[in-house]
Amino acid sequence: MAQEIIRTEYSEVMQKSFIDYSMSVILARAVPDVRDGLKPVQRRTLYDMYELRVDYNKPYKKSARIVGDTMGKYHPHGDSSIYEALVVMSQDFKKSLPLVDGHGNFGSIEGDGAAAMRYTEARLAKVTQDVYLGDLDKNVVDFVPNYDETEKEPEVLPVRVPNLLINGSDGIAVGMVTSIPQHNLGEVVDGVIAYMKNPDINTAEMLEIIPGPDFPTGGIITNKDELLQIYSTGVGKIKIRGKAQIEKIKGGKEQIVITEIPYTMIGANIGKFLNDIYSLVESKKTNDITDISNQSSKDGMRIIVELRKGADAQNVLNLLYKKTRLEDTFGVNMLAVADGKPETLGIVPIIRHHVNFQYELCTRKYTTLLGKEEERKEIQEGLIKACDVIDLIIEILRGSKDIKQAKACLVEGITEGIKFKSEQSRKDAAMLKFTEKQAQAILDMRLHRLIGLEIEALRADYDETMAKIAEYTKILGSRAEMAKVIIKDLKSIKKEYARERRTVIDNVAEAVVEEKPIEVIDVAVLIDRFAYARVVDMPTYERNKEAAETESKKIVFCKNTDKICLFTGSGEMHSIKVLSLPFGKFRDKGQPIDTAEKGSKLDLTKENLIYADSMENIVSKKLLFATKSGMIKLVAGSEFDVSRKAIAATKLNDKDEVLCVKILEPEHTVVMRSAKDMFLRIDGDSIPEKKKTAVGVRGMRLADKDYLTEIYILSDSDAVDVKVKDKTVAINRLHVANRDTKGVKK
Repeated sequence: MAQEIIRTEYSEVMQKSFIDYSMSVILARAVPDVRDGLKPVQRRTLYDMYELRVDYNKPYKKSARIVGDTMGKYHPHGDSSIYEALVVMSQDFKKSLPLVDGHGNFGSIEGDGAAAMRYTEARLAKVTQDVYLGDLDKNVVDFVPNYDETEKEPEVLPVRVPNLLINGSDGIAVGMVTSIPQHNLGEVVDGVIAYMKNPDINTAEMLEIIPGPDFPTGGIITNKDELLQIYSTGVGKIKIRGKAQIEKIKGGKEQIVITEIPYTMIGANIGKFLNDIYSLVESKKTNDITDISNQSSKDGMRIIVELRKGADAQNVLNLLYKKTRLEDTFGVNMLAVADGKPETLGIVPIIRHHVNFQYELCTRKYTTLLGKEEERKEIQEGLIKACDVIDLIIEILRGSKDIKQAKACLVEGITEGIKFKSEQSRKDAAMLKFTEKQAQAILDMRLHRLIGLEIEALRADYDETMAKIAEYTKILGSRAEMAKVIIKDLKSIKKEYARERRTVIDNVAEAVVEEKPIEVIDVAVLIDRFAYARVVDMPTYERNKEAAETESKKIVFCKNTDKICLFTGSGEMHSIKVLSLPFGKFRDKGQPIDTAEKGSKLDLTKENLIYADSMENIVSKKLLFATKSGMIKLVAGSEFDVSRKAIAATKLNDKDEVLCVKILEPEHTVVMRSAKDMFLRIDGDSIPEKKKTAVGVRGMRLADKDYLTEIYILSDSDAVDVKVKDKTVAINRLHVANRDTKGVKK
């Protein structure tokens, strides 16, 4: 068979493939349908539970059974996604209206995961069975083939309330994300009824009925005035903060008790919130917090923040709002699949889609019910008619050879081959014109139906059927009548399942923190040989001076409000706020100086710390930079007074490194010493001042494979002796020579 090579543009193939993949993820996985507010995995899980008859009033069934059945029949995307959907639908702290009744460990608000599916059990919640799946047997939605076309699954569930608003949704698709907050069922039902009575209702009027989100964790929404814009466009940010109260405790102290948290904090973010409070204390942002404890239980949330005596509790609470997730934002993007495509919708369009869906459901439901009642009517009329001529029918049955002959007589009046008692009976039998269904019902009828009371009951059933036909015809013939039925249904749902609002909505002023001025004191920053740093006040340092000088690699004297500058052998300068370092007792361990500043790139396990000083001390001075290859320069200390935490302090040639960084006064002389014991003493004035980005000039002319090992800074009165092999050299007596010379051998 001849093969044909089709040539096409690669970019076009990629574009089409990516669009197909994107739409598959959007429609089949990540984004909910505006009609039932469910993603496919949620819809399929609930439908499978419906098929398995895991009803609310029946025993629980193993989650593994439900997950496996769902995966095998409808959702071939792995068991973890199905079980996760099942778990979330059962968690009352994540869903305003849980759809699954879970039995066992289904996780906690603090982020504990659910037990494995083999240990947990589940069944449908009553509301799910009544409101979400109740009319599935009435042909109200279309059924489509499953992934391998061996089963049928509903295209959408016949949900009678706007689940998209009540339970919200979140999901990440390709190139788009959905994030819909949850709302109060009773308020949403009232909003739907208001829309049905006035389809021209606008967003502002709708927000008088549905004022905003109602999260299962409660909390306070603080930007009420911005909700109109958010619900009009379907996009925006809702500011939400936890509820807290200030309580007095023994000893004249106060404590902050957090009883409700923002919805965005549930899960692992509660632990992060507690860590953020610890960080505020450790970083000296506040000294008023003495203890934190999480006393939450099944009775509710209770996080205690204990304060020191005399602390301004309101100011600390404002600090928590400002610096932690106790006040957070919920990003709103009300994206849903509407009419087969993803669309960002406001609150009124969402309700409009829902109401149109309800009219469709109602039309199909009552069309199905009307058809069934008309079938019943046909059969009931046949049975009533049969009761009036029961003797003739019995005669036909006794005289017929088989069922087929008897049925032909009842339906078409064919009497040939049937034995009658009289010719009149034959003539009467020829006049019978029952329908196929009536004839079959007569043939199936039991003799006890001939009792007088049974016949009366049959006539009563017929009257009831006729009343239902009239009712259903009336509903289907008038949109207004159908609206009454839907509204009545919604009111009954609200009466049974609505609950009080949990989230408060208001305009709340932004939290303002009054920062108390820090008391400025003289301190000593002690950096040991393991690069651990700690800060002590000067009286503490003076009492432990000898031990401090022995144990510390670097000691920097400064103010507690200053920054210390750390110069490394690689030519970097790192600045660290003294307030970022732990302040305490002399024997405290301290903390690695690398981790003192958040985002710091300092790593003293790989770099050599050359020099440390306070910013206040160096900013008005000149710093001498010397490298192992003999390059030297002066740099104004003001060049290092920058806001960045790390900068290049000098430029280095290849394979060179900084040997020395020191403050140099004009009257100083500089002595350079090399590995081959060459010494050169020069005037400080002979060293040119350069920018920090310059390499510098040659300070000493070095022999091949020689390099500088030490730099000495001398004043006129200094007497400095250094050891050179077996002798001592007084370097202060060296002759002052010119820069860029070889020096003298010692």
